[in-house]
Amino acid sequence: MKIFITGGAGYIGSHTVKLLGGDGHDVLILDNLSTGHPWAVTQGRLVEAELSDRDRLHQTLKEFMPDAVIHFAASIEVEESVRAPLKYYNNNVVNTLNLLDVMTGLGIRNFIYSSSAAVYGNPEEIPVKETAPMAPINPYGATKAMIEQVLQDLAAAGDFRYVALRYFNVAGADPESRIGQDYGNPTHLITRALKTAIGKYEKLAIFGTDYGTPDGTCIRDYIHVDDLARAHGLVLDYLMATGRSDVMNCGYGHGFSVKEVVNAAKRVTGVDFLTVEADRRAGDPATLVADGERIRTLTSWGPRHDDLEFIIKTAWDWEQKLASRP
Repeated sequence: MKIFITGGAGYIGSHTVKLLGGDGHDVLILDNLSTGHPWAVTQGRLVEAELSDRDRLHQTLKEFMPDAVIHFAASIEVEESVRAPLKYYNNNVVNTLNLLDVMTGLGIRNFIYSSSAAVYGNPEEIPVKETAPMAPINPYGATKAMIEQVLQDLAAAGDFRYVALRYFNVAGADPESRIGQDYGNPTHLITRALKTAIGKYEKLAIFGTDYGTPDGTCIRDYIHVDDLARAHGLVLDYLMATGRSDVMNCGYGHGFSVKEVVNAAKRVTGVDFLTVEADRRAGDPATLVADGERIRTLTSWGPRHDDLEFIIKTAWDWEQKLASRP
């Protein structure tokens, strides 16, 4: 299959490129390299371009004419979205509309969308099902919800079909340490904790200890990046076989608090790094845990790495490799 992947040089995108290319698919990656890296593209061919450049996008898609598009390219930091909402509406909404407009104009109709558990806001029931209302509490989540509505309307209007995958908290790295997360200033808890353990940061801030959870800190459903990458391949197979649009959560169905993750990171690394309590971050819900029954029922997906310490260990191996680079 010919697959066009936006953001394929980034963290989740590069792991998906590795898997799909390794499975024999013909992959073409478009990335502006704002947070991605050429070295992370282990399969296919990379085109450095902006989704805002409609002429370049049209030319690239017309020449390649993929069977499907997987769209990863987005700004993803909740806290930043609260501070800089226009950046998020421009990149996550306007640029996605550019992509969809060019795609549909060329007759490319199959689309896998990287959505987020952030569309749920503070859900009333945990674990949260796909049928829960979308009620985002930050601009990042709002941009994802907006595009899901656009996709629903496109599918209702004609020959267009999609699957929106609502990610929960993605972590870990390639178990062989070939690729992994490499952001300039990461905000993800596990990455931040490991960089503190390795000495890049003096201390790790725990944002909010007064949530209505057993230990007062936020609870999240952590999924290994390779399990999420495999989910993309399986939902693409589902979409191509059935032609049915859908929305699916992708998580393990249970969560860990910030303090539990920090303690696990200390066990894995053997480093008792410094933590400090800080105020809540704007836009953070107390608990987000997936009900993942839908993706397990409709595809053959099931977790292979549902082990917090394994997730952290793969990320720790990767962090040590990064630190040893000249």
